[in-house]
Amino acid sequence: MHRLKGVFAKFTTMNLNLTGKHALVCGSTQGIGKAAALELALLGADVTLVARNEEKLKSAVNDLQGNGRFDYLVADFSSPSQVKEVIENYVAPGNTIHILVNNTGGPPAGPIVNAKSQDFVDAFSAHLLCNHILAQAVIPGMMEAKYGRIINVISTSVKQPLKGLGVSNTIRAAVGNWAKTLSLEVAPFGITVNNVLPGATATQRLDGIISAKSARTGASKADLEQEMLHEIPAGRFALPEEVAAAIAFLAAPAAAYINGINVPVDGGRTGNL
Repeated sequence: MHRLKGVFAKFTTMNLNLTGKHALVCGSTQGIGKAAALELALLGADVTLVARNEEKLKSAVNDLQGNGRFDYLVADFSSPSQVKEVIENYVAPGNTIHILVNNTGGPPAGPIVNAKSQDFVDAFSAHLLCNHILAQAVIPGMMEAKYGRIINVISTSVKQPLKGLGVSNTIRAAVGNWAKTLSLEVAPFGITVNNVLPGATATQRLDGIISAKSARTGASKADLEQEMLHEIPAGRFALPEEVAAAIAFLAAPAAAYINGINVPVDGGRTGNL
């Protein structure tokens, strides 16, 4: 018990300082990914952005503020082999990644009965396979540093499937179980693996889902938005920055003993614990 008191004493002030830590943030030119990159940079981290559009990456890097170093990698998550080549070349010279934020645009919306087999294959590759490739590349450095945070931005559909998102519901659940399994294996090395589950968030992704449903059903976008808002106890959509705050906390030293969990950021919408 005396030893535990010493451990607790170190955490009398919440430690959110990421100075000296290096974060790799995927899908970081817009939405939740960019908001997460901005927050991690403000907490002192070096930040490497990853996305497929180089011009947008250059613009996003210029928006980062903080005392760290900022750069980017161009990779298309529709090609796991390209992602593997890019990340392995990046870490090979000794670039240690302490924080990995796996974040990829979701599969197209639509009923699962209409989904093609290739839709599942494409989503599995872009989400689970690329997450796994990135994790495998950075975990050795995390082990050596005795500090690692792998944070997967998934969806509340991990807890409760969402209507009209058949492929996404399926693949997100696979990622969630992959993450839980991985968390058990890497915990002894000071590495945590957690999932952030955004609810309806004011991003291009949400606008695309609403637009697609409007085109499919004939309902107006305004009516569909109100229908969604009616299901959210908070009465509004999340801001990307609010999801980024959860990501940043899980990346910090203060979250060292939080491992293998799902963190909904949904205004209370998900109907289970």
